Amino acid sequence: MEENNTNEREEIFSERVRAGKRTYFFDVKATRSNDYYLTITESKRRYKDDGFTYEKHKIFLYKEDFNKFVEALNNTVNHVKDELLPDIDFTQFDRPADMDGEESDVRRSEIDTELKWD
Repeated sequence: MEENNTNEREEIFSERVRAGKRTYFFDVKATRSNDYYLTITESKRRYKDDGFTYEKHKIFLYKEDFNKFVEALNNTVNHVKDELLPDIDFTQFDRPADMDGEESDVRRSEIDTELKWD
């Protein structure tokens, strides 16, 4: 891998999730010593004065926390689905991927929604 001496690290992999006025980015980046970490960015489109601006919030997630993070996220989402909102059919919120600007016609409801970290 080529050395990257800028403050912004090169993206190794990126996944985008569009959600209405919000977009989430999951980016894998490398440190100078070729260690990898994940950034999770929430970008919200806001109207301001004469146009739109984007408000961004970012989380840095390091490899030693991957499993704990995924487990806590799964537990929290499952608690809401199973305990707090058991009568909600969450598949009603699924849209075909092509409605999010992606080329695939696979519905998210057909994909295993349980997060896993191999």
